[in-house]
Amino acid sequence: MQGETMRYNRMHLFFWLYAAVLALAAVLFSSPEEILTGLRTIVCTEDSLITDYVLIAGPGAALMNSALVTGISIVLLKLSREPFNGFSLVVIGLMSGFSLFGKNFVNIWPILLGTWLYAKSRREHFGKYISVGLLATALAPAVSYIALDNGWGNPVAGLITGVIIGFIMPPLSAYTYKIQNGMNLYNVGFACGLVAFLLVPLISSMGATPTTQYHWAEGYDLPFGAALGTLCVILILAGLFASGKPVLSVWAGYRRLLTTSGRAPSDYLRMFGAGPVLVNMGVNGLIGMAFVLGGGGELNGPTVGGILTIMGFSAFGKHVFNIAPVMAGVFLGSLVMHWELNNPSVQLACLFCTTLAPISGYFGWPYGVLAGFIHSSVVLYTGSPVAGMNLYNNGFSGGLVATVLYPVIIAVFQHRKPTLVDQDYFDPMEHDEPVTPPPAHQITEEKEV
Repeated sequence: MQGETMRYNRMHLFFWLYAAVLALAAVLFSSPEEILTGLRTIVCTEDSLITDYVLIAGPGAALMNSALVTGISIVLLKLSREPFNGFSLVVIGLMSGFSLFGKNFVNIWPILLGTWLYAKSRREHFGKYISVGLLATALAPAVSYIALDNGWGNPVAGLITGVIIGFIMPPLSAYTYKIQNGMNLYNVGFACGLVAFLLVPLISSMGATPTTQYHWAEGYDLPFGAALGTLCVILILAGLFASGKPVLSVWAGYRRLLTTSGRAPSDYLRMFGAGPVLVNMGVNGLIGMAFVLGGGGELNGPTVGGILTIMGFSAFGKHVFNIAPVMAGVFLGSLVMHWELNNPSVQLACLFCTTLAPISGYFGWPYGVLAGFIHSSVVLYTGSPVAGMNLYNNGFSGGLVATVLYPVIIAVFQHRKPTLVDQDYFDPMEHDEPVTPPPAHQITEEKEV
């Protein structure tokens, strides 16, 4: 237990340092007056996709909002009394990233309240559901829209809607996980998409007129690129030289990490330790930046949020060998489909398509390319029916693709019996030290028919 406490404290300090860096960057970008004015604009905006806070409120306000949301997430994770692990890094990555374009320090609270009420109704500790509650804030734009839409919604209706969303997300996300067989890392995004598909028609039938938005900042490649690149390099160096392990040991751990499929749940922090995970985060962040800039895209709120998401999931399923084929599939789609790689929605698809990384890691790179190719088209059409209310739209489309591809690949191409991974590769009572993952044949637990 002492080792677990030490790891918890180290991650806690690391998270607060990250939040402080975001706040410092905000002050460097904008004056305090501009930040306060921008935060007011953010809170009073309806937030549906794509609403880039960098454009509507300025980079300082966007980064300060990210720092505030990150701080709230850290406090809630600590109060939950649940030990930090790889998924904690996922939560921080998503919350900080998406608070650059859709989540703010006000519209997330009704959903969190709903999740807390669900835990109380079950007479269980809130810590069991805190991660789901935080990720369910993908539907925070629905709260903002209903609360702020002049002539239709009101704050009370927005509050009630958020509470209902937070209340139903824990059981719904538990169910959707089962039908995706661990092949879609953004499981909560899939669940949120289902809720949005019910919610938007409901409020539209009552007179609301929600629509997708297009607020996309340009011209920030140099400052955001320099900041992100520096962060990634620091993570790599910290993993190699400041993790308390010999460099060769860290590198060997990273090489073993690259052999995993990434099928959920795969907690890399508990499987390999901090060093290889930090290296993986830095490498994947640089890959995300290279893909955006190489495709003629922009570094702004949404794309930086996508890169931070990739870096967060680098502790829970993503690595260069399983994300590259899926991203290549999106690139292939740009060559034959009627859209360009520098289209904003496609840029986001290039980053968030990595939700399907387990397909590539589990079945092989050709299937990863296929998944990315299909996803690049599907994701462009799943946002409109939900009017941009689900920030994890790629998670929803990724869930659709995974649900279809998994049984088809298993039955038609590989002739195996499908099984579900229920447990992660570590002992939940003894996870102080990294655990080497079992051999591939034990991981898949599948037999030839």
